[in-house]
Amino acid sequence: MNGELFPRPRAVPAPGAVHVPGWLSEARQRELVVACRDWARGPVPIRHTVLPGGGVMSVQTVCLGWHWQPYRYTRTAGDVNGARVAELPGWLVELGRAALADAYGDPKGEGPPAGASYDSVYTPDTALINFYEGGAAMGLHQDKDEKCGAPVVSLSIGDSCVFRFGNPETRGRPYTDVELASGDLFVFGGPSRFAYHGVPKVYPGTTGPGTGMAGGRLNITLRETGLSDATSSSRTAAGR
Repeated sequence: MNGELFPRPRAVPAPGAVHVPGWLSEARQRELVVACRDWARGPVPIRHTVLPGGGVMSVQTVCLGWHWQPYRYTRTAGDVNGARVAELPGWLVELGRAALADAYGDPKGEGPPAGASYDSVYTPDTALINFYEGGAAMGLHQDKDEKCGAPVVSLSIGDSCVFRFGNPETRGRPYTDVELASGDLFVFGGPSRFAYHGVPKVYPGTTGPGTGMAGGRLNITLRETGLSDATSSSRTAAGR
């Protein structure tokens, strides 16, 4: 946990959504930054994703385990260099399990937040790593290309941001703006698994020197796709 003069309390902005400030220590953040730099070099390098309509995302993304491109997952990156993406390491799976256990845990003996229970063994098989710099932002969207309703685990490193967390029905209100700082954990599952969410603003220059980052924001999201190589091949052949 990060030490703060006035520690920020954990919060439940919506049923099944939990914000745990300062979950990653500075040492763990530095380890993740080093790993992300390595992953960004390939075998499938970090890139600005091109959308079907020709638009280009301002955020840069690199994937592990499965390669995400709008709007499907594949093992190889046909939209980049055709290479197979790097494997999702077991230690990152374990980190995701620890994050989910802490977010949905029961520190006061009162049970998890409403809608936050998850009965299976959480086994993420993909990570999407987004890097924000130079005014990059993320519009409101749903994470719905997975064929599994397991929670999404999101880790923030670097500059603070406004994380807009909405509802599963529309891109409009109601939504809650949450400030995510370096080291913060955000988990959303249950009734909030398919809530619209995005990052309208990043605050440059807010990262601390202990992260090993000179600037910008890293966001690591862990997910269960619910896919196998066979189902991925079938979806690719049939289209979306």
